[in-house]
Amino acid sequence: MSKIFPIVPASDKTLWLTGGIAFILVLLLVFVIGIFGYAIYSSRHVKLELSPEKLHIRGDLYGRIIPTESLVIEEAKRVTLSKGQPYAPRWRQNGIGLPGYLSGWFKLRNGEKALLFVTDSQKVVYIPTKEDYAVLFSVEEPEIFLQSLHEISNNI
Repeated sequence: MSKIFPIVPASDKTLWLTGGIAFILVLLLVFVIGIFGYAIYSSRHVKLELSPEKLHIRGDLYGRIIPTESLVIEEAKRVTLSKGQPYAPRWRQNGIGLPGYLSGWFKLRNGEKALLFVTDSQKVVYIPTKEDYAVLFSVEEPEIFLQSLHEISNNI
């Protein structure tokens, strides 16, 4: 004949600790999914507003208003971000790097600090600023954007 001896039940402290850790992990997972979801949403909804006063980048975590007088318009140009090119991003410093979407602060191959909003590495506009960084972003028609930028600078 065998006898069964149950172990002493775990204390309430153990259950609360396990439940608390599980709750924190679930919250962390929801937060990470939210950040990635916002990044994916942003990749399709970033807008650039160009006016005589400012370049307003909106719809992204790294969006900002850059006064027109801070832009070095005469050095603005269309660039390609292929590997080995001087304006290609080398290191992400504080940003999002998803396939097909780069957003945030990066160090370029030429050593320059840059704020990127890039979805198409072939249609990129590069604008240096007087604030020791450059702005690079993808637009559907880079030449038309650059023409508008130069028209604004001529009217200032």
